[in-house]
Amino acid sequence: MIVTPALAQTSEGAEAHTETTLAELEHHEEQVFPPFDFVTFPSQILWLAITFGIFYLVMKRVIVPRVGSILEDRHDRIAQDLDEAERLRNEADAAIAAYEKELARARDEARSISAAAAEKARAEAEAERAELEAELGKKLSEANARIEKVRSEALAEVGTIAEDTAAQIVTHLIGGRVAKGDVEAAVSSAKEG
Repeated sequence: MIVTPALAQTSEGAEAHTETTLAELEHHEEQVFPPFDFVTFPSQILWLAITFGIFYLVMKRVIVPRVGSILEDRHDRIAQDLDEAERLRNEADAAIAAYEKELARARDEARSISAAAAEKARAEAEAERAELEAELGKKLSEANARIEKVRSEALAEVGTIAEDTAAQIVTHLIGGRVAKGDVEAAVSSAKEG
């Protein structure tokens, strides 16, 4: 192995550094961690009391009032919101009551309109029925009159037809002519009997 002057210096420096570090460690082992050192307890307690006092004053004078005012503001806002909600609920109840009242009035009006319309339709139907009955009665009486006229004409012609038919039957059976007055008398007696 070849040793250069730079390597030689580094080796010497490393040995010196190692010796210094060991000395420092031995010195540190003799010292105690400051918070656990009984010699510094009175000053630590004094600074603890001063720091606690300052934090207590800051909490009492600054933070707690701010938090208290925030809580009061929230409480007031919640109370206002509850009052507003109660007012809106009362308005909604009043609106619902007015709506139901108006709905009931509209239903009553619809019933009366419906009843009036039904009564009007019933009266119109009754009038139309009476008119139709009168018209049908008139047509029935006219038809009966025509039927009676046709019947009487038919009966009048039946007599003539019966006389003609009887005259032809007698002529055909007897072979001679029959007097028209005898045939009329025979047909009249047959009609009555």
